[in-house]
Amino acid sequence: MTRTGEEYIASLRDGREVWYDGERVKDVTTHPAFAASIRSFAHLYDLTHDPATRDVLTVESPETGTRILRAFQVPRSHGDLVAKRQAFKVWSEASFGFLGRSPDYIANAVTGFVTAPHAFVGATFDGSANVLAHHRRVSEQDLYQAHTLVDPRSDRTKAPSEQGADDIYVRVVAERDGGIVVSGAKMIGTAAAFSDEILVGGTSPLAPQEADYALLFSTPVNAPGVKIISRVSYEAGARSVFDNPLASRFDENDALIVYDNVFVPWERVLVYRDVDVAAGQWWGSSAFVNFIHHGATRLWTKLEFLTGLALLITKANRTFDLPPVKMQIGRMLSWLNTAKSLVIAMETACQPVDGPVGAVEPNREIGVSHLAVAPELYQNAVTELKLLSGGGPIMLPATVRDLLNPELAPVIRKFMRTPASTAEQRIKLYKLAWDALGTEFGGRHEQYERFYHGAPHNYLQTIVRRSDTDACERLANACLDGYGIEE
Repeated sequence: MTRTGEEYIASLRDGREVWYDGERVKDVTTHPAFAASIRSFAHLYDLTHDPATRDVLTVESPETGTRILRAFQVPRSHGDLVAKRQAFKVWSEASFGFLGRSPDYIANAVTGFVTAPHAFVGATFDGSANVLAHHRRVSEQDLYQAHTLVDPRSDRTKAPSEQGADDIYVRVVAERDGGIVVSGAKMIGTAAAFSDEILVGGTSPLAPQEADYALLFSTPVNAPGVKIISRVSYEAGARSVFDNPLASRFDENDALIVYDNVFVPWERVLVYRDVDVAAGQWWGSSAFVNFIHHGATRLWTKLEFLTGLALLITKANRTFDLPPVKMQIGRMLSWLNTAKSLVIAMETACQPVDGPVGAVEPNREIGVSHLAVAPELYQNAVTELKLLSGGGPIMLPATVRDLLNPELAPVIRKFMRTPASTAEQRIKLYKLAWDALGTEFGGRHEQYERFYHGAPHNYLQTIVRRSDTDACERLANACLDGYGIEE
């Protein structure tokens, strides 16, 4: 059975080592840098028990008959993919698209591993049984997994073992009867402070001599030796929900994660010292295209939110009916519908997964095309909304206290109202827009969407590798072959 929000919150009081602003956090559930965002995650869990959304978000486990997140369901038809997307959409709408690493994100990737367990069979280590057991454990216990796949920004011209210190990148440092010991660091551990476990691996190709770094494993957040060093908290800097309605509630946080001689039992090791398996784990299974399916659904939701803000602002300013403004709104709607269409196309053109499981996966060619289109769609929408907002978000009262002050409030109401809205309504709308567009929280999201699935120089090459370039060449050659010099 899925957890309630309160059960999720209670699970975070486990002695985890989280550092913020030079001090170790005693309890993340009450700390002002994390508490409100944790309540937003808790709300997602409560939705799995709400009669209105329970059957969308959860499904019966085929093994036990208990309810599990639909993200953990292995899809076997187009209808299953649609049902999973509908579940992603409910949780995305609960945060207006701003919680990119919600618990269903890695859940969907781990389910992708299960579609092709043979992809985890290496020359010296067979992780296939561990993959199946891991999926069953985290789904039945309803665990929230974060992930860390990015190595620290050291010297990228050198291999991991040439960095000058053995424990910069995560590597195996010892092997025991019961498991392995790992040390090193990973960065951009988004939502790690809010999760139960961290899936640790990599995406960069490795040379055979770098086998110590070819790993994929899961470790509890409170495992001895795991240290989470948080970036600045936008939640902590929010003045109030009225002043920072997004940052105050939906800051999923990012962190540097240090693994200092962390023991990992064998049953939690999925890939071990095999560079070929490590290179193929994401595309040899459905894991990465499942990442895309979830992320594309969330982006669709986020663009709906930005477009909705544009409509509210132009109607409040009574500019909506102006032809140039309608052209701008039309552009935003076209970008929204492009994002929506990519999701639906991925599902409609779904493909069978090679292997004995009988699963299907979202279409890979369309999925990888989303990688290139998505950052541009978000940047375009943000730019257009900034243009439509004009100077409105800049000249606002400092905080909600100005509206509560008996001397200032009448002045503000007189000079900041419009024929279409009261001063309070206008200020509330523009503070929401500014939190999405111009605050440090908004800036983080613009940068975040640029690199949501990795760096462009990586995913643009992936598009070439994963697309049917032969079909394009055949069509062009058919035209060339249809005439000669004599014609």
